[in-house]
Amino acid sequence: MNNKIIYILIAVALGVWLVGFVLNWQQPNPIDNGNGNVACTADAMLCQDGSYVGRSGPDCEFICPPAPIVSSTTEAEIIIHADLITLTTPTPNSVVTNPLLISGSARGSWYFEASFPVVLTDWDGKIIAEGHAEAQSDWMTTDFVPFIATLEFSSPYPEGGQEFMKKGYLILRKDNPSGLPENDDALEIPIRFAP
Repeated sequence: MNNKIIYILIAVALGVWLVGFVLNWQQPNPIDNGNGNVACTADAMLCQDGSYVGRSGPDCEFICPPAPIVSSTTEAEIIIHADLITLTTPTPNSVVTNPLLISGSARGSWYFEASFPVVLTDWDGKIIAEGHAEAQSDWMTTDFVPFIATLEFSSPYPEGGQEFMKKGYLILRKDNPSGLPENDDALEIPIRFAP
């Protein structure tokens, strides 16, 4: 019986040591060089705006730039369409990569045959990908219905390209089988491309 207790105590001690080792390994480990300056480990994190940051400050934290500001025009577009369609991902001005995963919810009237068109354009309005968002439940309703879509594309922003080449738009079009202009509608969200 004493051997079982000893084995249990050894296992618990090893478990506590292992948890402590893992937590310490994942934490930033500031090194004080003796003159009040701190040296941080040289690892990096990808921020939402597509930039990479290293650890900095006295606590060796990752500090990303503030989230991009949503223009008043984009904000107005989102508010105008809020009772028809909402986009969960991507958020306005976020950096997108291939494949682009799109999700949100729209009123049943936004769909036709359980889908609606989605388009991705570059900064100049050139279509670089298009597809359909699919309803995730019964679309024949006046309520909001969740949707998902995936677009595959090649980034129009080359490594070292000019800043304006990062810009693009995701357009969620109301399905309009009638073709009548008065039935057209769309939510257009600015996005940014990673190289």
